[in-house]
Amino acid sequence: MTQRADKPDAPDTETPAGFAALGLDPRVLAALAALGYEEPTPIQSAAIPPLLAGRDVLAQAATGTGKTAAFALPLLHRLKLDAPPRERTTALVLVPTRELAMQVAEAIYRYGKSVGATSVPIYGGAAMDAQIRSLKRGADIVIATPGRALDHIRRKTVHLAGVRTVVLDEADEMLDMGFAEDLEAILAATPADKQVALFSATLAPRISAIARTHQRDPLVIRIDSEAVKAGKSAKIRQVAYIVPRAHKMLALGRILDVEQPKSAIVFCRTRTEVDDLTETLNARGYHSEALHGGLSQEQSDRVKKKLRAHTTDLLIATDVAARGLDVQHVSHVVNYDVPAAADAYVHRIGRTGRAGRTGTAITLAEPREQRMLANIERVTGQVVEIASVPTVADLKTRRLELAQASLREVILGGDLEQWTGVVVALSKEFKMTDIAAAALKQSASGSEKDEEEIPATAVRERSRPPKYGDPGTPKGTPGAPRSAPRPRATWKVAKIYVGGGKKVKIRPGDLVGAITGELGVDSGNVGAIHIFDRHSIVEVPETIVDEVIAALAATTIKGKKLQIRRDRSV
Repeated sequence: MTQRADKPDAPDTETPAGFAALGLDPRVLAALAALGYEEPTPIQSAAIPPLLAGRDVLAQAATGTGKTAAFALPLLHRLKLDAPPRERTTALVLVPTRELAMQVAEAIYRYGKSVGATSVPIYGGAAMDAQIRSLKRGADIVIATPGRALDHIRRKTVHLAGVRTVVLDEADEMLDMGFAEDLEAILAATPADKQVALFSATLAPRISAIARTHQRDPLVIRIDSEAVKAGKSAKIRQVAYIVPRAHKMLALGRILDVEQPKSAIVFCRTRTEVDDLTETLNARGYHSEALHGGLSQEQSDRVKKKLRAHTTDLLIATDVAARGLDVQHVSHVVNYDVPAAADAYVHRIGRTGRAGRTGTAITLAEPREQRMLANIERVTGQVVEIASVPTVADLKTRRLELAQASLREVILGGDLEQWTGVVVALSKEFKMTDIAAAALKQSASGSEKDEEEIPATAVRERSRPPKYGDPGTPKGTPGAPRSAPRPRATWKVAKIYVGGGKKVKIRPGDLVGAITGELGVDSGNVGAIHIFDRHSIVEVPETIVDEVIAALAATTIKGKKLQIRRDRSV
């Protein structure tokens, strides 16, 4: 059975009543309301009821569509909190990377705080002893990368006898990273009568093979995106910045300082994020207003009136609250998170560039969200420029440009007589250029902020976006030859020696999966891979080579500890 769900204009949120209609535990609903979630996404509406009923689910949904909550909320609803520690684990969530394991654990903590749920993320590159202690204390939900999950299963430090649900999140990504054998071993170690929920961006044959082997009559859910006509945003400059989550707020402030928007809307996923961002921006000297479903009609109308009257610089809003907002003069739209679907993206950025004007659409994407950007390009047939976050030097240069422009306006405006006496007096002691420079320096005092550099993030190599309806992207590394050169961005190469090769059946996917899974970096940070009989050579950026070596040395590859060091033949 296949269930299809079309996306509405808002990708994430309405009122708590929307979630209540799905049959969730009142304590979980209360947590969602407190977090500011307003409306279930299509994948949440489609997947939560059958998962609550105990049905297996096979869901095709891209990253960022709200699928974490789609499987996390039913897991929390069905917990057995009175079980002893060894029997307490009722759910196992398998994810491809350390970063995603931490994100899922954080989400489950936030959703399940009122229920008293305990979740433990286990992944390579972290101390095994600490993870074992956490598991001994008891964990309702274990979130794991495949390699580390197998390590714990072999050590008998994770107990799966009570597991009722296994979730495979981003299953296609795990297969691309060479985890197929690990997944089979893990699923075989869990109870035969378990519920299996499989989430994947594609339903390729290898995904269907897992479903046939490990699922029972699964409900197939496909979240379709409506095709968007090319040229719909032709007058809008579209740019994205790849920024780690920890630096997004700093990056946004710096981008706004450089762009100097006349009027801008910043879109967020939840009302809590809207409130937090509004407070932070106002503390930094911006004049911003919040707009979300938690406001009364009177408050909402007042905020919209301010935007129309040009009395506020920034509107920070959720999609739901911004529906029906018709403002002609918006110069910039900012996606603080990558929109869940291409049609939602187009709907958002269509609020700028109106009435024949040009506009700018800015998107802040975390490294793992680059696939979502690629999907937006594919569906819209338009290119989203990838730009570097402004550096401290860029910011200072921009401030000097603005100061120069401001001084020109003051000079052209005249009425300077009351200040010329001070200049004449100082000119007897100092050069005129020094006097002017000192005045400029004094006027700029207090504007020096955000002097911390934001670390550069590797960008996946990209080609032109295929038009909507083009054939799918090529398959991942596991099918590549054993001396497969992988495409890489232009970075300085460092080579790593791995003490294992064909003799121990190492494949390129094993090495890619180990690096991306343990270090949490994008696969674009892995270059050429050469596998010989007894060793392998992997190319990575020089800037992260030491971190990669440390991460690989702390984990196992093909179940073995291998020698990891810089390649001495370089």
